[in-house]
Amino acid sequence: MRVITGAARGRRLREPEGMDIRPTTDKVKESIFNIIQFDIEGRDVLDLFGGSGQLGIEALSRGAKSAVFVDSSPSAIKLISENLKTVGFEDRARVIRGDAISFLASGDKYGVIFLDPPYESDLLDKAVQNIIKFDKLKENGIIVCESKAEKSIEVSPPYFLAKDYKYGGIKLSVLSRRADQ
Repeated sequence: MRVITGAARGRRLREPEGMDIRPTTDKVKESIFNIIQFDIEGRDVLDLFGGSGQLGIEALSRGAKSAVFVDSSPSAIKLISENLKTVGFEDRARVIRGDAISFLASGDKYGVIFLDPPYESDLLDKAVQNIIKFDKLKENGIIVCESKAEKSIEVSPPYFLAKDYKYGGIKLSVLSRRADQ
């Protein structure tokens, strides 16, 4: 697992041990950042199911203003913190141990939100519905959801599905929020 480009290009990130955390493959990560490459610079990022922290770290490397990482697992929190230290982004990041869904009821809005929960759970649906309910995405912001290829995501205005991308058994869904009219 490595940072693909930007300030920390080529830096190796620590990978999780065991199967509790399923990191996004380098191929899918590269696809994510090809899709959103012009939507990162200067934005506040939320990596909601942080895992190893690689998505938020890649965004920071590409010029995101800040990143918040949320995960309920102590081992994930430790791994994210170690990876942030490895790339030197601790000053632009906050790492929070807690329930991802509950986290959405408080705090800030974000320009980019990454959602990559365990595929077999209902956490993706709950996260999207709570993002909409608590209006956590800034106008014209984007949400990148990683799921199994057959997964469909329900949204309501001003949120909308911009596009789905399939990579074998994995689907990336890009959601956005229209500007208030």
